[in-house]
Amino acid sequence: PAEISAVTGEPWNYRNRSQFHVEGREMGYLEAHSHRLCPVAQCPISSPVVNRTLAVLREMLPERRWPRFLRGIEVFTNEEQVQINVMESAQPVARRFFEWCAERIPGWTPGALDYHVDGTAYRVSRRSFFQVNRHLAGRLVETALRGAEGGTALDLYAGVGLFALPMARRFGSVTAVESGSSVAGDLAFNAERAGLAVKTEQGDVERYLETLEARPDFVLLDPPRAGIGKHVVRRLAELAPPRLSIVSCDPSTLARDLAGLVAAGFRLEGLTLVDLFPQTYHLETVARLAR
Repeated sequence: PAEISAVTGEPWNYRNRSQFHVEGREMGYLEAHSHRLCPVAQCPISSPVVNRTLAVLREMLPERRWPRFLRGIEVFTNEEQVQINVMESAQPVARRFFEWCAERIPGWTPGALDYHVDGTAYRVSRRSFFQVNRHLAGRLVETALRGAEGGTALDLYAGVGLFALPMARRFGSVTAVESGSSVAGDLAFNAERAGLAVKTEQGDVERYLETLEARPDFVLLDPPRAGIGKHVVRRLAELAPPRLSIVSCDPSTLARDLAGLVAAGFRLEGLTLVDLFPQTYHLETVARLAR
């Protein structure tokens, strides 16, 4: 039977990225299954710097300089630098608002910030995805790549390279596929800065796999909530890599994808539940498979 294990970390103050809704002179979260605002002065699962920034934003909110058409704002931090991203607004937010943020918010940065995981720096631009748990990103990578090494590897849905860069230290050749242009730019930059040989392919995973002829030794997949789907499952069955790891944020789509892969001849070797989102019902799951 497949091994099932768990990885846990600090249950509070773990989030490096939080989004807040704005209504009038209040800021906070929406109540569950509702559009009602629940004002918050502090968030117990957000990091110290996110909470410090929230306090400053709440001080700014009643002032006349605050754009009243701004409806949603995001704070992202590496605990030194701070990104402020507009998530929802009835009209464009003028540059002077961000100049005001620079005056008031310690560590505010106008562009990308560098996030460090286990000694590796990752540039994360404004619209780029990055794991939200500041304590467990390294352990997630370690879990997904356990025992993985060899000649060739694929990182599919690669993001800014959280998995691709460590993979480049374990494999002779790594190709990372990412559809977003900004994110793929961060990925290429991060690999080059680290001096690691990662071939970046910007484009759709399904289309890329259709063009692939050589069988890789290992495939890492970190798909969005919708999972990898039947077309990717079919192509992986045809390519038949000896080992796969899937990093999933949705148990139901993971179960669907695993059923297809097992039917195609893969064996589930282990499942690790990574508690990236303490105080919520969400879990990250790492599934390791072999032919």
